[in-house]
Amino acid sequence: MSIVKWTKEDFQVFDIDGLDERMEALTTIIRPKFNELSETFTGYFSAQTGEEFFGHVAKHARRTVNPPKDSWVAFAPYKRGYKALPHFQIGLWGTHLFIVVAVIYEAPQKQEMAQRLLKNMQVIKGLSDDYVLSGDHMQPDTIPLKEARTEKLEQLLIRLSDVKKGEFLVGRRIPADEAIKMSAEQFLQLAEQTFDELLPVYEIIKG
Repeated sequence: MSIVKWTKEDFQVFDIDGLDERMEALTTIIRPKFNELSETFTGYFSAQTGEEFFGHVAKHARRTVNPPKDSWVAFAPYKRGYKALPHFQIGLWGTHLFIVVAVIYEAPQKQEMAQRLLKNMQVIKGLSDDYVLSGDHMQPDTIPLKEARTEKLEQLLIRLSDVKKGEFLVGRRIPADEAIKMSAEQFLQLAEQTFDELLPVYEIIKG
């Protein structure tokens, strides 16, 4: 059972100036929570999918100048990395928390993944109105699913297929002030419910 309780301090990490200073805060304040979520949800995904999943906590190791604007823990059935595969994430920006399934530009088979999603868009359209979409994991902006069901969803999936930098993320976005009000148990329930609802999307992407 995870005991992760989000606080104002977690989100304020992204206001800290300086790469070293922000990285130190990420390491001491946020990373222990991601490590705990990694332990909780690797077992969950392994049980749900029948594949052994691994948690990957962002290290931001390649950064030399600009401090990270967000951070996350990703879950995928591969020990050495996750970026080439469809994967799940729990992460933070300064403004919000996110719980998503993602295909990012490093995935070598994203064209095939996009085609499977285009043929099964009803599964995504059937998610509740509080879901959001994104075509770029490096930007905090998202598109409400309730506004995207008619055209934007299809446009994002075509871009995923046809554009080298095209990406696709779908999940929930929880504003920082709402995340702070949640108890550890409430957050755990929301994360598990979201992943339960996203697993059919993941299975389509995976094929």
